[in-house]
Order: sequence, then C-alpha cells, then structure tokens
Amino acid sequence: MTSAERPVRPSETPAGMPVPPTIDPMATPPSPSQTGAGQASIYNVANLLTLVRIALVPVFVWLLFIDGIGWRIAALAVFIVASITDRVDGQLARKHNLVTDFGKIADPIADKALTGSALVGLSVLGELWWWVTIVILAREIGITLLRFVVIRYGVISASKGGKLKTMLQVIAITFYIAPGPIDPLRWATMGAAVIVTVVTGVDYLVKAWRLRRQTSSFPRP
Repeated sequence: MTSAERPVRPSETPAGMPVPPTIDPMATPPSPSQTGAGQASIYNVANLLTLVRIALVPVFVWLLFIDGIGWRIAALAVFIVASITDRVDGQLARKHNLVTDFGKIADPIADKALTGSALVGLSVLGELWWWVTIVILAREIGITLLRFVVIRYGVISASKGGKLKTMLQVIAITFYIAPGPIDPLRWATMGAAVIVTVVTGVDYLVKAWRLRRQTSSFPRP
C-alpha cells in the first residue's frame, strides 16, 4: 500500500485541522440543567393544573349563582378541587423543577381569579359584607402590582404569614359557600382572614420600602 492509499490517522491530520470528537452512542444524554438549556418546558403537569384551576373559575361562578342546595354543594366541591390544585401544582413545580415564567405569572392570576370570584359572588348574593371583599381584593391586587415594581430592586421571598393568609381565606370562603347554620364559624374564620390579610400586606409594604432604601443607598456604576 502506497502512502497515497494509506488512510490518514487522527494523529496525522494536517496541522490546524480539528480532530472530530469521538461520540459514544451508549452515553446518556445530558439533562437540561447540565446543558444550560434553561428552565423546564412550559408543557408540564404543574402548568396544566394551573390552567385547570383557571378553567374551573367560570364553572364555580355558574354553580354558585344557581338556587338549590345541590347546586351549592356542587359549587363547594368545585371550589375545593380548584383550591387543592393550587397547592399541588406548587409542590410539583418545586419538587420536580417544573418552575417556568408562565407558571410564575399564571399561578397568582389563577389564585386571585378563584378567591376574587368567590368573594365577589358571595357579596353579590348578599352572603358576605362588601367591605370584606373590597379590603381583601384591594390588598391582593395592590401587592401583586407592587411586586412588579419591587422586582427591579430585588426579590422579597414569600413569608409564612402569606401562606397563612391564603389558607385562612380558602377556609373562610369554604365555610361561606357551605350550606348550613354555621354563621359563627364563618364570621370567626373570615375575621381572622381579614386581619392576617391586612397585616401581611402592611408587612410587605415595609419590606418593599426597606429594600428600596437599601438599593438606593448603593452608588450607581
């Protein structure tokens, strides 16, 4: 075999020519976190549950405004199922790294839509004082808008008070939707929900103000 016919080995490739890497066909493909592909796909079960919760809102409102004990129980069941999806989708997103930008936006919107529609619906039906609905919605909408302003300066992590607030609101609304003579229980839980809602709102305002002062104290480059 002449030198012209002898195959060129990788070590004998001309200078400056890259040697193609050897690919192992049995190697395990790298995960998205290893490749730097970014966050999880938008098409995941956590986001699906969020969409289901949004879809259940008009169903819940429709059932709430139909007269009859059976329809009220159906509205209660839909509200409970939708509230459970709120807890489950958050746990799945954190446990399986399914957090996405879509979920960060859609999840709070779904929460506010569910609780807001319940509060407004109960007030329209004359079963809940309007001032309670206004106070809670003003706090929720105001803090949500403030988050978009504060994010320029930093992130304020969710507090235990915020989680307690959400839990009390769901429990109180559940008691108001449920049929039966349980007015003292309704008043007690809704009163606690309003107090915690206002207190946590003030606490967030204080934290946002402190964060703004801290960031403004640093010299700009």
